[in-house]
Amino acid sequence: MKKLLLLLIVVLILLTACSAKQSGPVKAELPAGKAYAEGKEIYFVHTEASDAGVAEKLTGMMKSPVILVPSLANVPNESLANVYVFTNGIAGSGPFGFQPDVFDNPPGVEGYSPLRRLNVVTWVDETKVRELKSAVEVLEAETAGDLTIEQPGIVINMPFVVWDGGKR
Repeated sequence: MKKLLLLLIVVLILLTACSAKQSGPVKAELPAGKAYAEGKEIYFVHTEASDAGVAEKLTGMMKSPVILVPSLANVPNESLANVYVFTNGIAGSGPFGFQPDVFDNPPGVEGYSPLRRLNVVTWVDETKVRELKSAVEVLEAETAGDLTIEQPGIVINMPFVVWDGGKR
């Protein structure tokens, strides 16, 4: 009887030790946003922002914390890619309630960086509004005078999670 009790205690200790160990990588979930890059649908996450108001807005929108990191605003321009965010136009899933964001330089393209310079896009003539799906289209519309682009000096960490030809 004593041996059986001792054996049960040893087994219990071993099982407890095994269940406390983690095997393999820990998986975490982050809500992904839909956007466009080079005319293709992509998905990305927001993790940090250099501006408190932007971090708060994105946290509320995605129901996931976007951490305030003011020093991101000091990243050199050559280390940044662009994200174009629309303040008016076609209704959609963007942070202001309009079309999805547009990214330049997706993964696999020279100039890719998860650190994005915020470009705020506003349609000047709402009769010319259309959904844009590439940075080239955004810049052509700006050149034509159809929209304006402002850069408020805000940087957001926005790594891609699904893109044309890849995923994490």
